[in-house]
Amino acid sequence: MGQLPPVVIVHGLYHRPEHFDAVARRLRSSGVEAIVPELHRGSLAADTEAVQAAVDALHEPPLLLGHSYGGSVITGVRGARHLVHLAAFVLDTGESAAALGGASAELRDAIRPEPDGSTSLRPDRAADVLYDDCPEPLAARAVGLLRSQAPGYGRGVPHHHSWKDTPSTYVVCGQDRAIDPALQRTMASRCTEVREWGTGHSPFVGQPDLLVGLLRELLVTGARS
Repeated sequence: MGQLPPVVIVHGLYHRPEHFDAVARRLRSSGVEAIVPELHRGSLAADTEAVQAAVDALHEPPLLLGHSYGGSVITGVRGARHLVHLAAFVLDTGESAAALGGASAELRDAIRPEPDGSTSLRPDRAADVLYDDCPEPLAARAVGLLRSQAPGYGRGVPHHHSWKDTPSTYVVCGQDRAIDPALQRTMASRCTEVREWGTGHSPFVGQPDLLVGLLRELLVTGARS
């Protein structure tokens, strides 16, 4: 079999591409091109445009993964061969992440306002909400990578809905403290297939091999179809 298609990974709010280093490194070491664009471009529309540019620059349609808010982004991106929503938002016409329920009460409690109007996450509470099932050294690194967040992203509404015409897989994180698993299951019903893992919100930190295994499975299946 020839080279597998590329993967584009879209991170969530407060996160950076470096949060997916372990996943990207494993994919690249197995010969899969892995692209992790930087978001925080000022709005959902600007983030979507940045990811669209990354997809358009590739030599073939990629598998496109969105985590959390990243699901809102990939909803509006065209040209993927397969979508993976990892504890992520799958928005329909006129919907935003905030309108669907957005962050859990625990995550909202972890958010603190900054003098410039942005928000950040309290490190101790962020660890409990986002990385509660991750080994402590990995959770500490992930918390250290978190960045502040400009307001308004969760209210963005995509103008295109790729899940309506692109095969998709939703991964419900059943022990998630950031996005209610019940809300995840509701959004998952919009996707082609659903998996459920007994993990918290960030398996890419605590169990990167689990996520890489799923991505490679979907890449190989897609390459054969």
